[in-house]
Amino acid sequence: MKGQMPIYILGSGAIGLALAVNLIHNNNEVILVKISRDDFSEEKKQISMETTSGQISTSSISMVSLSKIKRLNGTILITAKSHANELIASKLRDKKVNSPLVVMQNGLGVEKPFIDKGFAEIYRCILFVTSQTINEYYVRYRPIKPSPIGIIKGNKQNLQGIVNTLNCPNFPFYLENQIQEKIWQKVIINSVFNSICPLLNIDNGIFLRNKAVTHIAAEIIKETNVVAAAEGIILDEEEILQQILNISEISSGQLISTLQDLKNRRKTEIDFLNLEIARIARLHNHEAQIKRTELLGKLIRIKSDLLEE
Repeated sequence: MKGQMPIYILGSGAIGLALAVNLIHNNNEVILVKISRDDFSEEKKQISMETTSGQISTSSISMVSLSKIKRLNGTILITAKSHANELIASKLRDKKVNSPLVVMQNGLGVEKPFIDKGFAEIYRCILFVTSQTINEYYVRYRPIKPSPIGIIKGNKQNLQGIVNTLNCPNFPFYLENQIQEKIWQKVIINSVFNSICPLLNIDNGIFLRNKAVTHIAAEIIKETNVVAAAEGIILDEEEILQQILNISEISSGQLISTLQDLKNRRKTEIDFLNLEIARIARLHNHEAQIKRTELLGKLIRIKSDLLEE
C-alpha cells in the first residue's frame, strides 16, 4: 500500500465514493465510513466510478458505520454534508481521535465544529471536481482541476505528507499556502451553481448555453466579491466567471450537489453558501449589496423545506 496508515473517508456520498475509488487505484488502504447508519456493520462493497471518457472503474472497498469503529488511526477525510459536522466532531472527540482531519466540503466556516472541539490538526480542501450518484454504489465523476489543501490548524510538513498520500492521477491535490482566498473563490462559485441550477432544475452546462443565466452569475459574483473584500480577500471577478464557464463545460449534463439533494429530499448546504455570505455581509453593513445572492439562497431553503413536508 502507498500510505502506511489507512485513510478514513467520512461520508459515502458522490464525492466520498469517487475519492475512495481513486485512492484505492492509487494503492492506498481506504475505509468508507457511514455517518448516519449506526447499524451498518463492516462489509466490502463494490463501488463503480464512471470517468469523463466513459471508462468504468470498480473497486472493492470496506464500508462501516462510524459507531462501529473503536479507533481511527490514520488520515480522516470528511466528505459528508457540512450540516453533519457538529455530530461528526462530537463522535470523533468521544473516540479521542488525534489523527489529522481534512475537511472536504463546500462553504464558509464548515471547519468550525472541529476547531471548537479542540482537534489539533485540521486542514481544509477545496474540491474542484464534480460527482453525481447514479445509484447507491455507482458515481459519474468529472475532475475539473487540481484541488488545493491548506492549513487551518497544523503544520506544513504534515500537510505535505497528506498531500503526497492523497494525490492521484485522476484526483490531483496540491498544497496551498493561501487557502482562505481559495475558500472564498470556491464559495462564490458554489453560490452560483448551487442556487441557480436547482431553481431552474437544470444541469451544470446551463451557464455555457444561456447568456441570460451567465449574466445572473456575473451579478452574483459582483455582489459576493464585495463581502469577500470586506473580509480582506481580493478576488478577480472575471477569473471567477471564467471558472464557472469552465466547470459548466466540463460538467455539462451533470447535476450540482444541491439539485441532487433536493431530488432526493435531503437537506442542502445552502446555509453555508449564499446564506452564510449574507450573514457575513450584515456584519459589515453590506446587506443592501447582497440582495440577489441572499434571495436565491432563501428560495433554495424554502424549496428544501417544502419537499420535506
